[in-house]
Amino acid sequence: MTKADIVDEIAKATGLTKIETKAVVDGVFSSIISAVSSGKRIELRGFGVFKHKGRKPRMARNPKTGELVPLEKRFVPVFKPSPEFLQKVNESLKVQLDVNNE
Repeated sequence: MTKADIVDEIAKATGLTKIETKAVVDGVFSSIISAVSSGKRIELRGFGVFKHKGRKPRMARNPKTGELVPLEKRFVPVFKPSPEFLQKVNESLKVQLDVNNE
């Protein structure tokens, strides 16, 4: 599913135009990126948590040449789904897989 698909679904469900919906979706994504990149944690109850996680400096290896490459300390965005989200996905996929295997 792409961002355009998300915009289409929300526009159909809300009655907003695709242009209005796209502006809202872009605003939500921008807010999440801005908050996480400034070190904040975003908790959306029933959905999950967006936050950052630190990675320690380490030596990596260039797979093409085998040369060691130092990697500095860095931060990566992470998403942890809520228990409700996990349960919904697990139940839905179990049903789908059971139906396909019969």
